[in-house]
Order: sequence, then structure tokens, then C-alpha cells
Amino acid sequence: MGAVLATGGWMLQHAWQMRTDPLTFLVGCAAELGDVVEFPIPRQRVLFVNDPDAALRVLQGNHRAYGKRTIQYDALSLVTGEGLLTSDGAVWRRSRRLVQPAFHPRTLDAVGGHVAAAGERLLADWRARPAGTVVDVDDAMMRVALEVVGAALFSTDLGPQSRRLVHAVLEALDVVVARARSPLPLPLAVPTPGHRRLRAAVATLDATVADLVARRRAAGAGADADLLGLLLAARDGSDALSDRQVRDEVVTLVVAGHETVASALTWTWWLVSGAPEVAARLAEESDRVLAGRAPTAADYPALRYARAVFDEALRLYPPAWVITRRALEADELAGAEVPAGALVILSTYALHRHPAVWTNPERFDPERFTDGAAVRRAYLPFGAGPRLCVGRDFALLEGTLLLAQVSGAYRLERLPGQRVRPEALVTIRPRGGLPLRLVHRHP
Repeated sequence: MGAVLATGGWMLQHAWQMRTDPLTFLVGCAAELGDVVEFPIPRQRVLFVNDPDAALRVLQGNHRAYGKRTIQYDALSLVTGEGLLTSDGAVWRRSRRLVQPAFHPRTLDAVGGHVAAAGERLLADWRARPAGTVVDVDDAMMRVALEVVGAALFSTDLGPQSRRLVHAVLEALDVVVARARSPLPLPLAVPTPGHRRLRAAVATLDATVADLVARRRAAGAGADADLLGLLLAARDGSDALSDRQVRDEVVTLVVAGHETVASALTWTWWLVSGAPEVAARLAEESDRVLAGRAPTAADYPALRYARAVFDEALRLYPPAWVITRRALEADELAGAEVPAGALVILSTYALHRHPAVWTNPERFDPERFTDGAAVRRAYLPFGAGPRLCVGRDFALLEGTLLLAQVSGAYRLERLPGQRVRPEALVTIRPRGGLPLRLVHRHP
């Protein structure tokens, strides 16, 4: 069976939703038209693919036939440069080889300590507030995740700079998302308000990285101490990496390593706040395993329910909600011909709701993951194949430990009549933040 062609009339009917609510648009498109849909874009073949096996073929089985030279990644590279996230071919292979050792399983013990320390600082801040205080959980998760990335990958306390850095990252990503969605983006040299915001945000990121590198070189720390040490000691052929190459890898890990985990944690708290039985079970597990102390990496295997909750949140709100690839050669996906040069769009948000795979796909049900029976071919929050997210195990450990740590001390409650609108940016974010009420479990 070939691709179903979305007619011009159908596209016009859904144009506003496609622009303002792409998550609902993609789920509805697959439900109405099928698993492979061709959009009628002039001078460009564009296929939306929502078949689980076809998605795995793109990312894993025939990954060499697909590249990352797409509008999505070209726009993101305005922030991250040619780092691991946006690069392709030989540049990507070099980046992966350099970065991989920093995420070796043996490093997870140290990551657990950094997560616990950041979690304790968060809880200390919350304890200092009056009972029933409403906090912006989205902002809190952003700052905690940035602290963990700074400590684990760069041996640096980014806490004092967290608000400025979080603001810079979000400003930059907002602009590149708008640019990627524009049919006729203006040249960057045109001084639009968005371009000025982008330059200011990137300048903040550049200055932060330059300061990190300068302090590390002055201290002369061991080359294998962390990711920054590995990059500074690395060689590209016979030469050390240039300052620009180091900058691109560091900014990539700052952006990808904190915003994705923070987004996943934010949505986890939103889901848990609406499911009292899940919150109670999380708290019970935390009491039983941690007994009020800070978690360590050694606790991770015992925190099975916290991990299942995090997995289910990643299913419903995967941070990398859309993945694009450019076909480098002709292929076939779910019976549809894919010509060389075609743009292929995958959406984990839609795939994780595929009704042929998931029962009651919109329901928040961590039990899907408690016995390992979830259908993994349709569960791709970290991608798949050679470009599987290098920080997957880091993120799963961080999310699970923080869930357990916070659940032992607090219950987070929704406000009366509260509604949250997901906003599909680089990751999925709650529009306007996520205010929730703090309830001490042990006042």
C-alpha cells in the first residue's frame, strides 16, 4: 500500500491546527489518513510516517539511507553548531567517539551523587517556603537538570548561573523553532527582534562555555575527569580540537542534556498530580527504599515503580516529539515508495499513541512498564539505532532518582480547575509554566 496523499483542501482545512497545535494535528492526521501520508508541498516530497516498523527502518534498519540535513536540524545548528545532535557523517562519528566515554555505565555512580545533591538543594528551597506554596515546577526542573549536567559533565556548579542560562537556552530555541516553521525565513543578517534575541542568547552560551574552558585550562585538571576534560584532551587527527569544536559539543550537551530531562520531569509531575493512586504508590516506594535519605545510583534497580512512571510520562510526552530525516537514496517504507531527497517526518508523540500498539493510548498508566511487557518497537523516546541518544541511561537514572527523592518529601497538587496546554517547541513544554501546590508529606 502506498502513501495516502493529503489533498490541498484537506491541508487548507487543517492549516491553522498544523501551525498552532502540531501535536494534535499529527495524531489526527494518522488517525484520519493512515500510517504513511504525503503532504502536497511544492518542489519537495514530504512523507509523514507513523508505522512502527517503518520508523525503526528509518532510524535503525536502513539508517545509512537517511541523513539529518533537514530544516529542523539546520535551524537547531544555529545554536548548537556542528555538535553531536545536528552533525552528520564523519563529523557525527567523530563527535560520538569523543563524547561516548563520558556516558559509560561506570560513570553512573557519580551521576547519582550529583542528582541527589541537586535534589537536596531543591527540597531545601521548598522547605523554606510556607505550607501550601505554589511553585512553578517547570522552572524548578529546568534549574535542577542544569545543575546535574554542570556537575556531572563539566565538574562545575552552574547553579549561580542557572536562571540566566535557562533563559538563554529557551530564548534561542524559541527563535529557531519559529524560524524552522517559517516558509520564508529571513537571512540572519536582517536585524529582526527574533534574530537579536537569538544573537544575545547564543552570546550568553558562548561566554559561559569560554569561561568553563578557561577555568579548566588554568586548573590543569585531569584529562579524563569528565566530558570537558575528554574534549580538551581529544585529538582530531594529529591536532587538538579547536575552540569552536569544543564549544559546539559543550553547548549541545548543555542544551540537549538539561532541557529534555527537565521537560520529561515536568510532564511527569503533571501526570502524577492528577493520579492520586500513582502518587501514593511512588511515595510508598520512596519510603521503603530510601527511608527519607537521599538516593544513590545503587538504589536505581529497586525503584522500579518510579522508573515505570517516568517511562509512561516519556511515552505520553516524549521531549523529542518530532524526528526528521532526508532520504539519501530511494527506499520503501510500509509499502510506500520514498524517493531520494524526500523529507521523512516521524513523530514519537503520535507513534506512542498508535491504537494498534497501545490500549487506551491517552490514559496515564505506569503499569504498562512494570513488567517489561510494553511494545518497544513503538516506544522511542530516545530514538533508536546508531543515533540512539547518548545520554539515555543518564536521563533515566536522573529522572527516576529525582522522582523518588521528591515523592518522599512532597505531594504536588493541581490547582482548582487547572488546565495545561502542551506547546510543541524543540521539546514539549507547558505553555506558561506548570504551577503546582506543595504539600509536605511529613510536616
